[in-house]
Amino acid sequence: MKNPASASHRMGSGRQVSFIIEKRQPSPGYTGWMQERINTDEGKQIYSHRMSVIEPVFANICVNKKLNQFSLRGKEKVQSQWQMYCIVHNIGKLMRYGELATH
Repeated sequence: MKNPASASHRMGSGRQVSFIIEKRQPSPGYTGWMQERINTDEGKQIYSHRMSVIEPVFANICVNKKLNQFSLRGKEKVQSQWQMYCIVHNIGKLMRYGELATH
């Protein structure tokens, strides 16, 4: 451009360049394989249960139990800390189910 400053504002008379990006096919591998499985009718039905089965557990542990990050370092220590949080989560579930059974 003769005057590069003219392209630095909305009213400038700079050139406009556009690129056409073709849609890429997913590369063969685990991601493509999983996308194919999820896009089937059976895969959609199975994956739809994820929100009701898995996600609330992590949300409860992160939000209610305040586990935003592990306080220990090392794989074994982190694993033991995670198991402790899981035990606390399961004890809470047992307490709630106990309340339901007594009423």
